[in-house]
Amino acid sequence: MCKHILNAQVSIRSPCCKKWFDCAECHAEAADHNLARSTEMVFACKKCKKCFRKDVTDWDESDEFCPHCDNQFVLDAKTPQAALRIEGEDIRVDSKMIKDDRVSEDADRSISRYDDIISSKLG
Repeated sequence: MCKHILNAQVSIRSPCCKKWFDCAECHAEAADHNLARSTEMVFACKKCKKCFRKDVTDWDESDEFCPHCDNQFVLDAKTPQAALRIEGEDIRVDSKMIKDDRVSEDADRSISRYDDIISSKLG
């Protein structure tokens, strides 16, 4: 999995070292040389796991899809965004995060204690 592009649909074989990478940044982190440029690119589709070649000199809309499974691999890249979130179960399912089990509840804080007082005032 690529940590730079979250929705990478293909792996790309670099023409310089013949290794597979998900993006150019992954190549830059792993290799000690610059990525060589080429007019023919070799891709491996992550959906059907088949390889194919594309010539980038005459690129059109039909070249944005895998020739084997029609998976569109040219998409707007989704990159990781920093976010602060509370990790835990959904509060509607598990409310343990709200109530601390280590603290015992005071018996005098019960609503039932006030039932007699409320019923006498309501009549």
